[in-house]
Amino acid sequence: MKISKYATILALSTALISGTANFVNKFAVSNFSNPVLFTTIKNSLVAVFILGIFIAFKRWPEIKKLTPKQWRRLVLIGAIGGALPFALFFTGLAQTSAVGGALIHKTLFLFVALLAIPFLKERLVWQQWLGVAIIFVANLFVGGFTGFKFNTGELMILIATILWAVENIIAKKALADISSLTVAGARMIFGSILLVSYIALSSGFGEVINLSGTNWGWLILTALLLVGYVLTWYTALKYAPATYVATLLVPATLVTNILSAIFITHTFSAGDFTTAILYTSGMALVIYYAQLTFKKCEPQLIHGS
Repeated sequence: MKISKYATILALSTALISGTANFVNKFAVSNFSNPVLFTTIKNSLVAVFILGIFIAFKRWPEIKKLTPKQWRRLVLIGAIGGALPFALFFTGLAQTSAVGGALIHKTLFLFVALLAIPFLKERLVWQQWLGVAIIFVANLFVGGFTGFKFNTGELMILIATILWAVENIIAKKALADISSLTVAGARMIFGSILLVSYIALSSGFGEVINLSGTNWGWLILTALLLVGYVLTWYTALKYAPATYVATLLVPATLVTNILSAIFITHTFSAGDFTTAILYTSGMALVIYYAQLTFKKCEPQLIHGS
């Protein structure tokens, strides 16, 4: 059995949405003095939207059938993936360069691969590792990078990235017997509750009453992109290995670069071209050899817990 084209298309769709969101977020977050408040409101809007889907499609019977073990995993996904790393990432980003922070975040797929081997029993042949290495090298050609600062901000971003990798492992296990909609909902709902609590105890919500129509426009737009991201991401993760899905998310950087070239710089540099070639080559190796090796790993990947 091969990895379905459905999972591959969903994973690549997630990359497209993520790359677009990264581009839009650059403009959106600049309209807010508190980036953590921005992500708290945005994530809360997503939680409300997913809750609306539950109500519209009458998905409550699944919630009622969840076991204590499943609830624990969902709460962990919300805390480890939907709350703490967001606070760490945006706080750290304020203390370091955007390019340096983005490069650290792009190591997510590498941490997922390292964790998936012992905890999910996923297997990667040397050709896939070569593809992963090529993608990692591609990140170094991103324009504007002048070196890491090795400061607290970068450490916070690194911790956030590792937490998101851990979330992927827990989510993969949870998705074995829980729908992707429920897992996505848990991430956003529980995560939003914790983020709201954090803002309430720190800066408070006084700024909310001063938000303009433009602010709310950016919030709604970025929230819709995040809805698309979490729904396609968790559905792809349900039907394909975690390493495979995480690797296919990396080209989001290429999407962001293309949008920047079209709407901002109006140029596509040699570095951007080199990055595109390396991304394409690395992904080709990962996708091709994942298809060949998936049959051996399938029992552990789909039913392991």
